[in-house]
Amino acid sequence: MSLLAISWEPELRGLLTVIIGVVILCGSVYLIMATNMGSRLAFLVALTGLAGWMMLMGMVWWIYGIGLRGPDPTWEPVAGAAVLQDTDALRASGVLDGLPAIPDDVAPVESAEIVRDQFLEEGWIVLDTASPAFGQAQASASELLEEEGAFAAGQFTIVEVFDQGGERYPKINDTLDFVAFWSTPHYVVAEAAPLEPVRVEPGRAPARPVIDDAQPRQYVYMIRDLGARRQPAAVLTIGAGAIFLALCFLLNRRDRIMRENLDQPLPPVQAEAGPAADEAATETEREKVEAGV
Repeated sequence: MSLLAISWEPELRGLLTVIIGVVILCGSVYLIMATNMGSRLAFLVALTGLAGWMMLMGMVWWIYGIGLRGPDPTWEPVAGAAVLQDTDALRASGVLDGLPAIPDDVAPVESAEIVRDQFLEEGWIVLDTASPAFGQAQASASELLEEEGAFAAGQFTIVEVFDQGGERYPKINDTLDFVAFWSTPHYVVAEAAPLEPVRVEPGRAPARPVIDDAQPRQYVYMIRDLGARRQPAAVLTIGAGAIFLALCFLLNRRDRIMRENLDQPLPPVQAEAGPAADEAATETEREKVEAGV
């Protein structure tokens, strides 16, 4: 039953795998060195090698963003202005500064064109629908619209995504940006267009969805969360590096103390008197007594 429990529990199986791997790999190296160096020195050398290896592994993970990773970058809704259901909300939330007043008798399609022109005039960029950035923003905006109850699944489509910000600095040019560790806030606004109801008939493929031009467009305002993909690797590298340097200092200190002890002169060794010398000394003392000396 214990073996079955281990086989069906992934957490327990993974924990035992790590423990057995550490005992076999690190323990075997320690035992081999202990036969030549002694138990204490072998443990110090083995622990130093393990810390150095973890530091190098953490550096590789830190550089390439692989291995032990933190949360990936995501699009998060702007607090208090996530779903904007009309054009007036774009001005009130601060998305657009100079949006002109749109009359009520303007068709929703014309209103969307006015809003689009204002986005371009204020420096926003329209993302290509085939770009990965558009796909990420589209997925996040769709999920947010459904969570907020603005639309149900299949009742809308994301037609355009406006992008602004996210410039990295400091950098010399577009190719020399390896020191650009900071960036400006990155915003996107996704435009959602409602779809006309689709009639589904049994045995027939559903009709192609068509945008309902009589309904107003809605907008999703989001900000980029850069995440912390490399943070765990950075913590591992710094922590393992500190332990590695401390252990190297201890090894160096041990070598210096041992070298000082070996350089000291040996004390003179006095030969111990044997039984014959003791008997001779005793006989000499007896003769002196008999002679009255």
